[in-house]
Amino acid sequence: MRSSYVEISFIELNARERARNVLDSGTFREILNPFERYKSPHLSQQSIVPQSDDGVVVVRGLIHGQSAVVIAIEGGFQGGGIGEVSGAKIAGALENALHDCENGILTLPILILETGGVRLQEGNYGLLAIAEIGAAIVALRRHVPVIGIIAGMIGCYGGMSICAGLCSYLIMTKQGRLELNGPEVIEQEAGIAEFDSSDRLMIWRTVGGQQRCAVSLADMLADDSVDDINEFVRVAIQQGIPQAHRSSKVEHYLSLLARIDPSQSLDGDGLRQLWDKVGIQNSEESMRMLESKWNRNMHSGTNSRGRTWFEALAGVARQEVVGAPSVLCADGMLANENVRYIAVVPNPDNRFPRARHGEVGIDEAWAIARFVQDAIKQDAHGMKRAIVAIIDVPSQAFGYMEELLGINHACAAAVDAYASARLAGHPVIALIVGKAISGAFLAHGLQANRIIAFDDPEVMVQVMSKNSAARITRRTIAELDEAALTIPATAYDIRSFATLGALDNLIEGINTDSPESEDLERVREIVVSAIVNTRSGCTDIANRLQSAAARINRAASIRVRERLAELWN
Repeated sequence: MRSSYVEISFIELNARERARNVLDSGTFREILNPFERYKSPHLSQQSIVPQSDDGVVVVRGLIHGQSAVVIAIEGGFQGGGIGEVSGAKIAGALENALHDCENGILTLPILILETGGVRLQEGNYGLLAIAEIGAAIVALRRHVPVIGIIAGMIGCYGGMSICAGLCSYLIMTKQGRLELNGPEVIEQEAGIAEFDSSDRLMIWRTVGGQQRCAVSLADMLADDSVDDINEFVRVAIQQGIPQAHRSSKVEHYLSLLARIDPSQSLDGDGLRQLWDKVGIQNSEESMRMLESKWNRNMHSGTNSRGRTWFEALAGVARQEVVGAPSVLCADGMLANENVRYIAVVPNPDNRFPRARHGEVGIDEAWAIARFVQDAIKQDAHGMKRAIVAIIDVPSQAFGYMEELLGINHACAAAVDAYASARLAGHPVIALIVGKAISGAFLAHGLQANRIIAFDDPEVMVQVMSKNSAARITRRTIAELDEAALTIPATAYDIRSFATLGALDNLIEGINTDSPESEDLERVREIVVSAIVNTRSGCTDIANRLQSAAARINRAASIRVRERLAELWN
C-alpha cells in the first residue's frame, strides 16, 4: 500500500506544537509547563481570565544533536502580549542559555514570535521585560546565533519587533508581519491618511514577510510548513554567528537613508529598487549626503528639557553641538570621567514629518547607534568613556514611511549599540528628564547600567499614549486610570515606575525646566557616583531585579527566573 505524505502547516499549530516540532523528535522537555501554574498575578485584578502558562512555552531539547531551547509565544492568548510572567519566562530562558554558553555548553536559542508587543494591561512590566530580553539576545550572540521565526497571522509588533531586529537570523513566511507600530496605533496617532488599518493588501506589501526578506530586514522566506521552517533553522545553525549582525551594520543602513527623500512617495517596490543600489554606490559619499541633510537645519531646533539638560551637563552652546539637529552628541569631562552625552530633541524641520516633536524616528535611532558605536571603536584599546543618555522622548515616530523603512530595525540598532557598549565596559547611564515612552525608551535609555530620573509630574514612563492604549484595550481613559491605582506598572508617573525597582535614583527638588547652579552640581555628583558604581559592578542589567522595590513589585519576575533555573537541567 502506497503511503501518502501530508505537509504540516506551521501556522495552524499552537505555540507548544510549534516549539516541539522545531526540536529533534523525542528530545523535548517543557520547562515551567502549565501545571506549574505560573500565571499573571495582574490580569484577574482587571477581570481578565489568566492562562496557566501566561502565553509562553519554553522547551528544552536538541536540534541536530546540539543543545537548544525553543521559546514560543502563543498569539491566541492576549494577542501574544508580553506581561510580567511571560516576559520573565522569555528573558529567564535566554539568560539560562547564556549561562550555559559561558560555561562551555553552547545552547541554541530559537524564538517563535507571535506577538503584539507589550501587554498593555501590564504596561511597564512588559517594557522592562523586553529590555531584558534584548540585553540577553545581544549577550548570547557572542556565543551562538540567535534565530527568530515569524510565521503566524498575528505577526511580530511593538518592542518584540525590536528584539526580532536583534536576532542573528530571522525566518519569515509570507503571512508573517514585522512592524514596530501596529496599523491601528498609527491610525490613532497619525490619522487614516497616514496609515489605513483596513487596507490589508497595503499592510502586507509594507511589512509582510516577502517584503522584509526582499530588503534584508529578514533573512529567509519560508513556506508555511514545519519541514520548510526546520530546514531554514538548520541552514541558520550551519551558517553560525554572522560576521556582522544586521543591527550593527550602521553605515550600510545610513547609506540607504542617504537615498531616501521622505517628501516623495515610496512603496515596497520602490524601496526594493533603492536597496539594490546601496552596495554599488560609494559609502563615504552616501555618508556625506546624509550628514548634509542632517546639518542643513542645524540651528532650527526648539527648546526642550532634553536640550536644556544636554547643554547644561555637556557644557556646550547650541552651535557647538555635533550631529543631527534632532540627535545631539558631545564629549566632555565630568569630575575625572570622560563622558559622551547623547540626547534626542525636537526639530520642526525634520525631513521625516512624523519625528518633529522629539520622537525617536529612523534618522534618530540610526544616529544614536552611530554615536555609540563610534565611542566603542575609539575606546577599543583604552579607558572606556561613560555614555550618558539624556531622556526626553515622547514616543517612537508613527508613520507609513517609518514602518516601510524598518523603524523596528533602526531601534534595534540603537539597542544593539548601547548594550554592546555596556558589555564592552562603558558605563551607560540614563537620565530621565522628561517623557520616556515605549519603543523610544527601549532604543534610548533602557539598556543602561543605571537609570536616574527627576521626581517631577512631567517625568513619566509607559508603553503607549493613553488614547492609543484605550483604543487597543477597548477601555476608557477613566478605566485605565483606575487600573493604575492598583497596578503601578500601568501608571504613567515616575513614582509608580520607581516602585518597580529599575530606578537607581529618583532625584527630588530639582528645577527641571530652568536648572540653577546648585541643581547642576547636585545632578553631576549623582551621575558621577552612578558611573563609579558601574565601573566596579557587572556589565549586565541584572541589578534591576536586586533592589528592595523589585523584590516586592517584581516578585513574579524573580520567582519565574528562580524556578526556570531549578528546572533547567
